[in-house]
Amino acid sequence: MTKTIHVKGVKFGGKNPLAMIAGPCVIESREGCMEIADKLVKLSKRQNIPLVFKASYDKANRTSIHSYRGPGISKGLEILAEIKEKYNIPVLTDVHSVEEIHIASKIVDIIQLPAFMIRQTDFVVAAGESGAVVNVKKAQFAAPWDMVNVIKKIESTGNKKIMLTERGTSFGYNTLVADMRSLIIMREMGYPVIFDATHSVQSPGGQGDTSGGDGRFAPYLAKAAAAVGVDGLFIETHPDPSQALSDGPNMIPLKDLSGLWKKLHAIDQIK
Repeated sequence: MTKTIHVKGVKFGGKNPLAMIAGPCVIESREGCMEIADKLVKLSKRQNIPLVFKASYDKANRTSIHSYRGPGISKGLEILAEIKEKYNIPVLTDVHSVEEIHIASKIVDIIQLPAFMIRQTDFVVAAGESGAVVNVKKAQFAAPWDMVNVIKKIESTGNKKIMLTERGTSFGYNTLVADMRSLIIMREMGYPVIFDATHSVQSPGGQGDTSGGDGRFAPYLAKAAAAVGVDGLFIETHPDPSQALSDGPNMIPLKDLSGLWKKLHAIDQIK
């Protein structure tokens, strides 16, 4: 059985119900972020969904130098802190440097290690030393069994508040594939496993100067992951994905989440 990770009122792992980590890819504006958070919280209360709100203050790994990255760490954390306080829910954001870890971990409940950064030992160790819950995105180039070494780096600091997230594996150029075996393999390491349904349908750099993707497949992969057995679903969402400033092609429209979660919950009950 996996370890149970407590994040404020949300529990990941063990025999706890499926949890949802959801929000926009990047903070586009305070108003937009608050609107999405408000709707997610209302959905969470209606359907009794354990919810963590996520959003990035900076997308440091955009394809093009011209791509929108976000409001920056100061303004972004201010918005996330406001959401955390107003709705009394845990929040997650990704970090990109040791300095950012020190700053963000004082505000958010979960710091997320981007897939491309998980082999940077000093960075991974600093995440562990922060004392925060650490969500590790498995890199597109990494095998699931490679995550043992990332876990050991974090554990070396005494921090065992770890979650592992599958976000797709490189399958040729500009293409990802979701290998459901990785969910089982990583879960056997004893920590909660999350499935990132929206990044798993991404086409990295697939549109030349931006990443593409096909969000219509995300709900199907989410249901497949719930059937295999995961502790949470990571879902990027937006009121109008076609207008999103980052990863719009992969997102699940906000209006579709209620119906999808009813199916995910039902699957989770019989896994």
